[in-house]
Formats: sequence, C-alpha cells, structure tokens
Amino acid sequence: MADPRFFTNVGPFRMDRLAEIADAELGGAADPALEVSDVAPLDTAGPEDLSFLDNRRYVKVFEASRAGACIVHPDFAARAPQGMALLITPQPYKAYARVAGAFYPRPTREGGVHSTAIVDDTATLGADVRIGPYAIVGPNVDLGAGVCLHAQVVVDSGVSIGAGTEVMHGASLSHCSIGRNCLIHAGARIGNRGFGFAIDPNGYVDVPQLGCVQVGDGVEIGANATIDRGAGPDTVIGDGCKIDNLVQLGHNVRLGRGCVLVAQSGIAGSSKLDDFVMIAAQGGVGGHLTLHAKAQLAAKSGLMHDIPPGETYGGLPAMPLKDFFRLVTLWKRQLKNMEKK
Repeated sequence: MADPRFFTNVGPFRMDRLAEIADAELGGAADPALEVSDVAPLDTAGPEDLSFLDNRRYVKVFEASRAGACIVHPDFAARAPQGMALLITPQPYKAYARVAGAFYPRPTREGGVHSTAIVDDTATLGADVRIGPYAIVGPNVDLGAGVCLHAQVVVDSGVSIGAGTEVMHGASLSHCSIGRNCLIHAGARIGNRGFGFAIDPNGYVDVPQLGCVQVGDGVEIGANATIDRGAGPDTVIGDGCKIDNLVQLGHNVRLGRGCVLVAQSGIAGSSKLDDFVMIAAQGGVGGHLTLHAKAQLAAKSGLMHDIPPGETYGGLPAMPLKDFFRLVTLWKRQLKNMEKK
C-alpha cells in the first residue's frame, strides 16, 4: 500500500473497469463485478489487491502470491494460483502503469497565485494557473492554461510555457519555450549559457550564446538536469522525450521524438539524436555526432562516432556491442593465459 501521507488512493475499481483501463482481457477466476482496492507487489499483495507479472524470473513468486487479481502475459496465465482473477495482456507492465495511474492519479491543483510569489505585471497567465510560494515570474512570460509552478521556481523574461505543464520546486527556466503537458522536476536548469569560448594565448574569450531551448509537448525532464541554450541555432527537445535526473545537454543539441536519456548521461554540443534514440546511464556522446533513429548507447560508454539506425554501441571508445563483448572475451582469455605463465 502506498503511503497515504503522499499518495491518494481513489479506488476501489471493478474488474471489468480495470480491464478497460488496462486494455486487457478478463481471465482465470475473474468476476467482472469483483472490486479491487489497491495495487501491490506480488509478494505482499493480499486478496483485495491487484499485482502484475512482467518478468519470468518472478514466476515462482507469482505462483505463491496471495493477490486477489494480477495482470499477466498469456504465456503465464495457466500458472496462476487457484482463485486468482487475471487481466491478460501481452504488455503487462504497460497495463500496470495504466491501472496504477487510475488508483493514484496525479493530484489536481486549484489555480491561484501565492501571496509570496513575484509576478511581473507584463506576464500573461492563462486560466487556472497555479504559482506557488516564493516563485518568480519575469517580464513578458506567457503561462498557458493550467500551468503549475511550485515553490521557488524562477521563470525568466520572455519564457513561454504551454498548457498543462508542471514545474517542480526550485527549477529555473530562461531563454526557452516549453511545450504542453510537460513535467519538469525539482532543480532542473533550462536555458543556461552554453559552454562556448575561443582559446587564446592570453586567455579564453567567451562566445555569446544567442540561441534558445525549444522543448516539445509531453516531455519529462528530471531533477537537476541541465539543458544549455544554443550558441546560434537552438537546442531542441522533441515531443515525448524522457530525460532522467542529472542529465546534461550541451548547446545546439537536437533530440528527435521519444528519445530516452538515463541518469548522468551527457550529450556534447551540436550532436543530433534522431527519433527514439536511447542513451543508458552515464553514457557520453561527443560533439557534432549523429545517432540515427532507434540507435542505443550502453551504460558507461563513450561515443566518438555516429551510430547507424537501430544499432547498439557500447564500451569506451564505443563500438558495435557485439564487437565490444568479443573484445571482453579476448581480454579474459589473455588474463587467464598470463595467470598460467
């Protein structure tokens, strides 16, 4: 059970309603009128709870579970305990995400400006905008309908934020346009000056960073992520991208639709990621590179060359992942041979 201090359960739900939400079929001992009160892990769920099985490593836990209902792949439905109601779908994790979101929806927030917030007279506020304590909204800012700015958010001059976007505590936004229905987590920094300077024997000469950051619709930007504005062309984040905590994007970086960047990954200036590229944790991408559609970079890898469409690279320097594993195998053999001598 989720901690009620932080999460509000709006259940119970009938099984037939959960089947609609999950886009799943009723199976097992499922009574369409059976009410489910909560979601819970397989090993702790009780008769009034719904759980899910997405990983075959947990089949034994599933077989012993006391959950009253479970979301499961068709391949494992026959291994359910007797009496367990089933929601059967080829995508159990996706179905669980929908069901859990139904039980615990994001809280709705009433509009209004807190008395301690500072909002410039030239800012435009759409309907039902909420601005929290000590937030600052600068001149000529445009906030769409339903935008929510939490405590101590700073929105600098000229920034626009699309309808339904939520910006969590302490984030700062400058030189940017944010799309609709985005979620920007605590401490994110968007639109800071890009890291650009000319090298001279007498010292460094800063290059003016004259671009902006363009963020599409439905983008999530993690806590303490940093996205630099462009040097001339803009930094661009495509629709539906998921950017984890502590990610760094340099100036002029361009992300296509649906890219995923996991924690502590970094993209150097002017690199381009086409649609649905994925960068695993602590992956590093050098400057002026292109990762073509659906390319992937493994964790802790350092990329110095372009990646063709759909390919997975790994290692340092990064190479096709199969080649990297072959090298690892050779290194292990060499170590064993050295130990024998």
